[in-house]
Amino acid sequence: MPTILRIKGYRFFFYVNDHSPVHIHVEKGDGTAKYNLEPFELVRSKRFKASEISEIRNLIFENFELFNTKWDDYFNN
Repeated sequence: MPTILRIKGYRFFFYVNDHSPVHIHVEKGDGTAKYNLEPFELVRSKRFKASEISEIRNLIFENFELFNTKWDDYFNN
């Protein structure tokens, strides 16, 4: 599982056998979530509070280009 970013206790990552559409997984403690990047949407979330979902959303927006670039580098090379 390539970790792309660790920030504020969250770990953003891909699985080595991930698939389209472009997306990012996130975990912190026992919480997990998956967001599609294009179109941007929450796919699923477990054990995150609404405030954490909002924070994750903002962190993804702030690092959107990084996540897309890393996806392309990892899966399209």
